[in-house]
Amino acid sequence: MSVGFVMLVHDALGRAAQVARHWSEHGKPVVIHVDKRVDDSDYEYFQSRLADLENIQFSERHLCEWGNWSIVGATQSACEQMLKAFPDVRHVYLSSGSCMPLRPVEEIQSYLDERPRTDFIESVTTDEVDWTVGGLDQERFTLRFPFSWKRHRRLFDGYVDLQRRLKTTRRIPAGLTPHLGSQWWCLTRQTLSAILQDPRRDEFDTYFKRVWIPDESYFQSLCRLYSTQIESRSLTLSKFDFQGKPHVFYDDHLQLLRRSDCFVARKIWPKAERLYRKFIAPASRAQDMAEPNPLKIDRLFSRATERRTRGRAGLYMQGRYPNDGWENGKTSGRYSVFEGFAYLFDDFEGWIARRTGNRVHGNLFAKDRVHFAGDDDVYNGALSDSAALRDYNPSGFLTNLIWNTRGEHQSFQFGPSDRQEITDLLAADRNANISIISGAWAIPLFHSNQDFSELRKVAAHLQRVEAAHLEILKLGKTKAQVRIWSLAEFIENPMENLQTILDDIGGIGQRRLSEVPVMADLTGFGQFLQNLKNQGMSPHLMGDFPVIQENGDKPQGGRPYLVK
Repeated sequence: MSVGFVMLVHDALGRAAQVARHWSEHGKPVVIHVDKRVDDSDYEYFQSRLADLENIQFSERHLCEWGNWSIVGATQSACEQMLKAFPDVRHVYLSSGSCMPLRPVEEIQSYLDERPRTDFIESVTTDEVDWTVGGLDQERFTLRFPFSWKRHRRLFDGYVDLQRRLKTTRRIPAGLTPHLGSQWWCLTRQTLSAILQDPRRDEFDTYFKRVWIPDESYFQSLCRLYSTQIESRSLTLSKFDFQGKPHVFYDDHLQLLRRSDCFVARKIWPKAERLYRKFIAPASRAQDMAEPNPLKIDRLFSRATERRTRGRAGLYMQGRYPNDGWENGKTSGRYSVFEGFAYLFDDFEGWIARRTGNRVHGNLFAKDRVHFAGDDDVYNGALSDSAALRDYNPSGFLTNLIWNTRGEHQSFQFGPSDRQEITDLLAADRNANISIISGAWAIPLFHSNQDFSELRKVAAHLQRVEAAHLEILKLGKTKAQVRIWSLAEFIENPMENLQTILDDIGGIGQRRLSEVPVMADLTGFGQFLQNLKNQGMSPHLMGDFPVIQENGDKPQGGRPYLVK
C-alpha cells in the first residue's frame, strides 16, 4: 500500500514539476490540479515536462479563488481521480505547488504504514481555536458569503453587516458539527472515499458553497462523521503571521526547517535554490523516524511576530504604522520637556545644558520654525527646521528626533504658544519627563509694550490652551512623569525645585546647586494680574500673587539666588 500526493498548483510551475517528479520517481502516485487561470500554453508545457512519468496524472481544472468553494471543488476532483486511478493508495496527502518534502519519501511511507487507519487533519471547533483572523469564527458557518472577499470587498462586508442587522442565520445540516483546521491534511482512503461518496454529499456541498473559506472547514468537519482515528494535526509545516498570511521560507531557513522534523513544508520561495538542492535530493537520507514536531520552532516564529508587531522601542515601520497602540514604547529613550522655564529664567537653555551636559533645544514646536540647539537648520537624521515638514506629522518628528539621538538625553522647551498636537504623545510616553511652571507664559506679556486690551485677549487665549494641555497631562492614563508648579509656588523655593529637576535628569546635575540662572524681574507682576482681573479675565494658572504697593516689599527677582 502506498501514499498518493494530490497537488494544487497555480504558479511556479517549474518548482511544482520538480517536486512532483521527486515523489513520482520514488514510486508515489501524484495527481495534479492546475488552476484554470494558468495559460493553456504554460499548462501544456507543464504537462510535457512530466509526460514520461506514468504515475502522474492531471485532474479536471477549476477556476480557483481564495476564500470560496472553488478550492474544495478542485480538491474533490483531484482526490476522486486519485482514488479511482490508483487503487493501491491507502493515504492521500494534500499539498500545494509551493510545498517541498523535508524528509525522504521512504520515511513518510514508513510513518504512515505504522498508522494505517489514522487520519492526520487539524480539526477543532470554533470554541477551541484562536487563530482565525478577520472576526468570523462561528459566523462563517451561519452567514452566507456569495461575494468574493478579494474582488468585491465592499459587497462582502456590506452583506455581512446586513445579515447581522437582520439577524439572519443559516441552518447547519443535521448531525454536522462545524470544525476548522489547516487545509493541508493526509486522510486514509476509507475516510476520504466516505466523504466523497456520501449519499448526503449534495446537501453538504450546497451548504459549504456559502461558507467562508470552506477549504479550512469542509474536510475538517466531514471527517468527524466517518473517521475512526483522528490525529488533529497536520504533517505539513505551515506557519502564519499575525495577519493570517502564510510565512514564506527562504534559503536562510534551512536549519530551521530541518529542526522541525516535519515531512513537508509550505510556503517555499520558488527561488530558494539552496533549499531545493538540499531537500530534493536524488538519494534518500538515513531514516531517523523522528516525530514531526513544528512546535520546536514556534518560539522563533513567536519572536518574529513580536518583532514585526512590536519592534524595537521607539522604532516605527510601515508594517505596524496603521495600527494604533502597536508601538513598543512611544520613543526610544528618555527626554525632558520644560514648560515655562525659559520665560522665568534668562538663558535657561544654556544653563541647563551646562549643568547636565545634555543637548537642550529651544521650542521644537514653535509655530515659526523648529528651534534646534545651536540654532541649527538641520539636525540628526536630516531633520529640517521647517515648521511645515514638522507639522505634517508632529509625533513622527519627535519620535525620529529621539531615535536619531539614541544614547544622548534630549531636552526641549514647550508652551501654549507652540503647536499642541504633540500633547497626547507626551502624556502617553513613559520616557517623557515633563516639568511645568503654569502661568509663566504671562511674564513676557507683563514685560511687553502692547496695549492692555490686546494683552488681555492674548492672555485669555494662552490660558485656555495651557489649561487644556494640563488637563490631558493630569488624566489617570498619563504615563509620563509630570511635575506641575504654579508660578507663585515655584518662585517660593526655586533652588529646591531646580535641584529636583536636575536629580531626575541625572548626569553632573546630581551635585548640589551652587548657582542658578538669573530670574526675570517680577516687580509689579501681582498688580499686572490684578489688572487682568479688573478687565474681566481670571488668571488662575499663575497661583496667588499678592498685589504689592510701590512703597512696600517687592518680590525677589532680577538677580541669581545663591546658596549661603
